[in-house]
Amino acid sequence: RVAGQCGSSTVTPNEVPRRLPISRPTLCLRRPAGFFKKAERVDLNMKSLSELKVKIFADGADKAGMLEMYRNPIIRGFTTNPTLIRKAGVRDYEVFAREVLALIPDRPISLEVIADEFSEMEDQARTIADWADNVFVKIPITNTKGASSAELVRRLSHDGIKLNVTALLTLDQVRIVTAALAGGAPANVSVFTGRIADTGRDPMPVMAASLEMLREVPNAELIWASPRELLNIFQADAVGCHIITATNDILKKLALVGKDLSDYSLETVKMFYSDALASGFALSRASERMHAGLLEPM
Repeated sequence: RVAGQCGSSTVTPNEVPRRLPISRPTLCLRRPAGFFKKAERVDLNMKSLSELKVKIFADGADKAGMLEMYRNPIIRGFTTNPTLIRKAGVRDYEVFAREVLALIPDRPISLEVIADEFSEMEDQARTIADWADNVFVKIPITNTKGASSAELVRRLSHDGIKLNVTALLTLDQVRIVTAALAGGAPANVSVFTGRIADTGRDPMPVMAASLEMLREVPNAELIWASPRELLNIFQADAVGCHIITATNDILKKLALVGKDLSDYSLETVKMFYSDALASGFALSRASERMHAGLLEPM
């Protein structure tokens, strides 16, 4: 006997039917009581951007894009990394950094060291920290050999240098960094939730546990880093994360927050139709194909 949730069929033992019965699929909409009402309430209770407690930082290195986001009061800070800086076509790191810091003097900006040996990282960190008061120096959780940067983080933080410890993906890493930052200068701890999610894991429990650890370190704030979609901003807010970084591509979708889904559906249909017209695609009518002998009458 083969049974499904919404129906069943029976085949007697050792019977090999010559032809299986064909039946129409049954639509099963069994849901817990109040399921659809709950879904409607979630939509009605959706927060507006002004109600969010999480701080939104723009993540990127395109100077024009950074200045565009700087004009948006919702954007509370900025983060960069060597990959984004290279992608933006920057040739001189220090020139780029000093220009951005001069143009954006009143919001935190994270700038990363570009060394692999810890002694050189330390020298670069102290240099970068001197460029402006709003700089947070990004230190990776390990070097490329996998050696922990915890001791360097501890030394720099307790010397008064504001840090953004970056590229964390595990709770063990958060635990180590939390201990290193305790009692030091203001700091950020960047957990790459997008990369966690890329592996099929739910980042929400990781972020919730990370926040519990950081409660003992009031000088440090947790960053939801590398988000993949606008929804992540609301998830970061729901879990209580202090900061979320997002690229300009994601931030440009902020105007969609709370948009009527029926209107959005219609806009999508119109987009598909407009693109079909613009492409010049054409299909012959069924009557024309029948007349040409390419289609048999039904």
